[in-house]
Amino acid sequence: MTFKTVIMATAMTAVATTSAMAADKAEVQFWHAMGGALGELTDKFAADFSASSDTCHINATYKGNYTENMTAAIAAFRAGEQPHIVQVFEVGTATMMAAEDKGAVYPVYKLMKDAGIDFDQSAYLPAVISYYTDTENNLLSLPFNSSTPVLWYNKTALDAAGLAVPTTWDEVEAAARALKANGVAKPFSFGWQSWTQIENFSAWHDIEMGTKENGFGGLDTEFTFNNDAVVNHIQRIADMGKEGLFVYGGRRGDSRGMFTSGETALWINSSAYYGGFKKDIADFEFGQTMLPLDTAIADAPQNSIIGGATLWVLNGHDAPEYKCTAEFFQYLSEPEQQAMWHQNTGYVPITTAAYELSNTQGFYETDPGTDTAIKELSLNAPTPNSKGVRFGNFVQIRDVINEELEAVWAGDKDAKTAMDTAVERSNALLRKFEAAN
Repeated sequence: MTFKTVIMATAMTAVATTSAMAADKAEVQFWHAMGGALGELTDKFAADFSASSDTCHINATYKGNYTENMTAAIAAFRAGEQPHIVQVFEVGTATMMAAEDKGAVYPVYKLMKDAGIDFDQSAYLPAVISYYTDTENNLLSLPFNSSTPVLWYNKTALDAAGLAVPTTWDEVEAAARALKANGVAKPFSFGWQSWTQIENFSAWHDIEMGTKENGFGGLDTEFTFNNDAVVNHIQRIADMGKEGLFVYGGRRGDSRGMFTSGETALWINSSAYYGGFKKDIADFEFGQTMLPLDTAIADAPQNSIIGGATLWVLNGHDAPEYKCTAEFFQYLSEPEQQAMWHQNTGYVPITTAAYELSNTQGFYETDPGTDTAIKELSLNAPTPNSKGVRFGNFVQIRDVINEELEAVWAGDKDAKTAMDTAVERSNALLRKFEAAN
């Protein structure tokens, strides 16, 4: 199903659902952070489920970006007006786990059990759910939109410069130099820089970002990303910037336009840009491939780690509403919904069945490269360094890392000074979180 078809169907379904909704349906409030076409598809899931149920209505509401949505939910909980479901990005996991310890969260594994729904955790991709389980391997929140960074490339520009798709950082640098010489204004860039250039760079090369298994082993973790491997990597990018090979374009997806316009030919960011690129890019052929490897650090890549968000359930509502929440989660996890979401967005399917359905439907043949994210995540069994990251106050810590990296790109600091300062400032935030929890 194309985005155009999905969006047209969404509007029609929403009208039909609203007019047909019975007064005695249990209503569930679902706050999400999906804007634009992603939001319309998310709303369609809620509308279609509501239309199919005699007892449930899901009221999906866009509350702003990830940070704004999470902040709004926390404020609402304090006021006793919390939604049933809130979408929280992966860096908020430790904060939500601390809230679960304080009784604010209704864990998904318990929700499904209480609702009498058969819930097989093994049906979900291990690389996805490992991020959101407790120490006893119980799933706390439902994976919904999971992605991982990939290397996006402008194949037309590479072909024009006589270049192959780069697979190592040495090749990225050499390709950027050749692209620059061939008229590409801003050869290389990336977004979500902490996630792509520190968190995933570390996991990809099997290097710890912090002690205690990157925070999974306890709140008394400390950051170690001021190691030589990361420092040298950041300094390399800074040096590329001085040569005009790298141009910084912003913290999140701000530099997307640089890639879609053709100004940038190599761009590292989420696999979830696929749906938008397929719709918006008409002037050149694009593709995606695995993250580049620094061969001075490792002989082969380990695995990437996920980004995106999960759906957390908040306490304080009635049993019939939670029964509906559980049924909605079951619906969202079904292969048909997950395959459609995966194929239209670039987010990975959260279940093995959804991946297999996409494969059976021929999606990976008609849209080559769209299984790159799945391959990256499942490349090897995760190690303590590559399972993921679970740090308290990580939303604020990413801001600290952003500030220090921006000082490097601006030429105000060298990489070593910036990473040492980032670790010192970030460790102070870890200690605040540990003291409060």
